[in-house]
Amino acid sequence: MDLLTRVSSYGRMIRFSHSVFALPFALTSAALAVRGELRTSQVVWIVVAMVGARSAAMGFNRLADHALDEQNPRTASRELPRGALSRREVWIFVVLSAGVLVLAAGMLNPLCLALSPVALLVVFGYSYTKRFTALSHLFLGLALGVAPVGAWLAIRGRFEPVPILLALAVVAWVGGFDIIYACLDMEFDRRAGLYSLPARLGVPVALGLARVLHVVAVVLLAWLYWLTPLHPLYLGGVMVVAVLLAYEHSLVRAEDLSRVMQAFNLNGWVSLGYFAATVAARWLA
Repeated sequence: MDLLTRVSSYGRMIRFSHSVFALPFALTSAALAVRGELRTSQVVWIVVAMVGARSAAMGFNRLADHALDEQNPRTASRELPRGALSRREVWIFVVLSAGVLVLAAGMLNPLCLALSPVALLVVFGYSYTKRFTALSHLFLGLALGVAPVGAWLAIRGRFEPVPILLALAVVAWVGGFDIIYACLDMEFDRRAGLYSLPARLGVPVALGLARVLHVVAVVLLAWLYWLTPLHPLYLGGVMVVAVLLAYEHSLVRAEDLSRVMQAFNLNGWVSLGYFAATVAARWLA
C-alpha cells in the first residue's frame, strides 16, 4: 500500500492525466508522416519518449518552483511543499525520466537521439521563463510544440513544413489556455514579482490575447489541410476544435474566474478530437 501511495504521489506531482494535451498531437504528427503502415514499435517508442520528456519536465518544474509553491495558497498542497515527496526523490525521478526519453529517442533513430538533449533543454528552460518574461505562456507552448516535431522526425528523419506548422499551432493553442489558467495566480504573481500576462496587463486584456492566440491556432490547423493529403473531414474536425475553444472562452470572464479549471480541462477534448479527426481524414484520403 505504501508503494501505491508513493506511485500516486508521483502521478499527482506530474499531473499524469494532463499527458492527454500533447500526446495526441505527437501521434497525429506520426500519422501524417508515415508512408504505408505505421510500425507498432515506432508508436511505442514515441509514446515512451513523450512520457519520459513530460515527466522530466514536470518534475523539474516542481523543483524550480518549490519555494514559490510554498508561498502560493493555490499550490501549497502540492507534493513537494507539503512534504509528500523530498527534493532528492524528485531529482532522481527527473534524471530517470530524462534517461527514458534519451533511450526512447535512441531506439527511434540517430537524429532523435542527437536532438534529445535539445528537447530537454527546451522543456527544462520553460520553468524559469516566468521570472523574466511575460511571454512564458508561449515558452510553455514551445515545450509542448516539440512533441509533433519529434514524432515527425521519428518517422521521416528530417524536418519538413507540416510538423513545423503543427508545432506553431500547438504553441498558440497552449499559450492561449495557459494565459487563462494564469489568471488564477494574478495577485500572487504580482506580489512575487513574477511575469505573466494577467499579472502584467490585467485579466481582461490577458483573456483578449488568449482569444487571439486561439484564433491563430485554428487558422494554422486549417492551413495544414493544404500541405498534406487529407479528406475534407479534416476541416470539419478543425471546426469542432474552434467550437470547443469558443466554448472554453465563454466559461471565463474577467469578473468571474470560478470556471477556469472547467475551461482548462476542455483542452483534453480539443487534442483528442483533433487527433481522431485527423487520423480519420488521413485514412480516408
